[in-house]
Parts: sequence; C-alpha cells; structure tokens
Amino acid sequence: MSHLESVTATAPTVTDRADAEGYVGRVCFKTGPPRHLGIELEWTVHHSEDPSRPLDPATLCAALGDHTPRTLRPDSPHLALPHGGTVTLEPGGQVEISTPPESSLSRLHAGTAADIDYVAARLAGAGLRLGDHGCDPHRPARRVLHTPRYQAMERAFDRIGPHGRAWMTGSAGLQVCLDAGTTERVAARWTALHRLGPVMVALFANSPRQAGRETGWVSSRVRSWFATDPSRTHPPPPSDGAVGSWAGRTLDTPVLFVREGAEARDTPGPVTFAGWIDGVAGAPDRPPTYDDLDHHLSTLFTPVRARGYLEVRYLDAQPSGDWLTPVAVLAALFAREETVDEASARALPAADRWVAAARDGLADPVLGAVAPRVVELALAALSDTDLTAAQVSAVADRLQEAAK
Repeated sequence: MSHLESVTATAPTVTDRADAEGYVGRVCFKTGPPRHLGIELEWTVHHSEDPSRPLDPATLCAALGDHTPRTLRPDSPHLALPHGGTVTLEPGGQVEISTPPESSLSRLHAGTAADIDYVAARLAGAGLRLGDHGCDPHRPARRVLHTPRYQAMERAFDRIGPHGRAWMTGSAGLQVCLDAGTTERVAARWTALHRLGPVMVALFANSPRQAGRETGWVSSRVRSWFATDPSRTHPPPPSDGAVGSWAGRTLDTPVLFVREGAEARDTPGPVTFAGWIDGVAGAPDRPPTYDDLDHHLSTLFTPVRARGYLEVRYLDAQPSGDWLTPVAVLAALFAREETVDEASARALPAADRWVAAARDGLADPVLGAVAPRVVELALAALSDTDLTAAQVSAVADRLQEAAK
C-alpha cells in the first residue's frame, strides 16, 4: 500500500462541505461561561553587544537549555518553565512564552512575569536579550528554523511578495486568549474583539522601524502581516454569525500546503479547502481528511482566530515590562457582558480602520476620537479584574500615556 493510500485508509475523509463547516464550528467555538485568560508573548532575540548581528541558533539553544523547543533541538525534553509557561520559537528565532489558562489576571501576571525574568536571565547569561519592539528594527528577514512547515510557508508567501518573510522571521506579537463565551454571546464577543482591533492596534503600535529603516508606519508588523497573504491575514467583513462566517472563510481559504508524513508539499495548483473536498483542478490527488482540516485551520492568521477559544493576534509585542497593560485592557473589557457590548458600541465608528491604525495610529482623526472613549471604559472596568490597587494604578498610568 502506498503512503497516500495508507493516509486515506486510516483517517476519516471530508466528503461534504456542510459536514466540514459543522466540524469547524464544533472545534473552533467551545462555549460556556467565560472564566479563563491566557497569553502568548513573543520577542525578537538579539546579541546584547550587537543587536544587528544575525542570531546564532547554537547560542540560543544553549541559552534555553532543556526548555529549547524540538523545532530547534530535536532531542530536547522541552521542559516547562518554572511557573508553567512553555517556550516555543518562531521561524526567525523569536522566543515565545505561552501560558496555561488562568482564571485570575493577578496570578497570570505573577507567574508570567516570573517566567519572563527566568528566560531573560538565561538569555543574558549567553549574551542575548529580548527585543523591545513588534518588528526587528535592526536585521533583515532571515529564517533560523528549517522545519518542513516553515519552508513550505516561505515558499507559498514568496509567491505573493516579500512581506511574508519579514512577518515570519522579523516580527513579534502579543496574543491574548479569551473564552468564546456562552452560545448566545459568542457572536457578540467575536464582533467586539474585531471592532476593538483598530483602536488596540493604534494604542499599542510599537514597530515604526523594520530591518534598519523607518517605514512610515507606527506598526510595521501589521503592515507586513496584512500584506503576507490577504486571504488568510485580513480581518473578515462585518458579520453577526461568528460560527458560520468563520467556518465559511476557513473552507474558502486556499490550502497553504499539504502534509504527507513528515513532509510538507505544495498543492498541484491554487485550491481552497472546499475545492479540495470537491476534487477540483489543482487539488491534491487524494481526498482531504479531518486531520488535514485541523492543519488547515492552523494556517489561518487572522486578527482574531477561533481555536476553541478566541485568540487575539493584532497586538504588537511590548517591552518585557509593559505587556500587562494591553492584556489588562482586554481582560477588563471582557469581564462583564454589558461591558463587552458597550466597548463594541464605542469602537464601532473606527471598526474598519485597520490600515489607518497601523499606518497613522492615534494621529488618524477617527481613531483619535474613538480611542479615548474606549480607554475611559477600560479604566472604569479595571475594577472588575482582580489586579491589586498598585497594579491598577500602573496599568492606568501606562494606558493614559498610550492614549495621548
């Protein structure tokens, strides 16, 4: 039996679009009372004495030790950090710390801050440091990880333009993960997160330089990200049906590549996942499986991604001591459903201003008018979190500074 035959013989195949959309809805939106919050923090990594020097993978591996991901060191035990975080690496060697979900923002802050300090100390011991910006301000794009997935992504994005490499290897984001909420509230929470996106991008834009030059954009990261592959990076059009719209978009997005064992192969021609189900010209020469659909979901890089929870991806990385502020803003605005709705209403006038937010930030007149009203609401809602009085004060000061 050939490998292709063995794949289809052992894995359930997707034969119908409606079944596929139903599956996406079930796995991407896990409903229930919202309780948990998680974060993923990324940073570019630099040699301390010369931040423009290309990152040495061996030095990074030695610094991370047994916390090194297997994408860089295949025999690594990939141990968790002392306070439960997990280290992963992006294609350019950007370090990412992913936290376990927490029901307490205060506990999440304490554990994450300790893990960041631990990683920073290990890096410093090897002459490395975490970057402070959402884009590498010093170095051109250069891939450090040579996995089949990243090689295939690079090939696919290179066919569109130069921005994919810059986004993959030279940018860093701050991702906030929120529960989807109860069945009747999923659409409202999904919509609110999207409407808030331009305001949040403008408030926390932190990447005016990229690869040694000023780009003219306050968030060069968002600029590169949106230009990488608009079919899988652009925000969706306004919609009230979160589950249906996400499922439909998933199936209508081109397949980036196909996994065959340990390999990642290009598709014979441009084809959406729905086209693969239907066996149209350009589709792989086997039917797709639900494993293929799961993998396809992982290749959508939208501003908000549904992964059972709602993953907010539109924030630039912040300096290692400043990450709490944007996290606290979203935690506060989503602590009560009435606040979610009010935040959504206040953000609505700027909900389509993604490009203006990334290019001009709060200098855009619409965003400049809308952002203070969102900030005002967030400041009032901080009391709905369990941050200490000192933490609330620090977040408030930082947020008011960002809003100027």
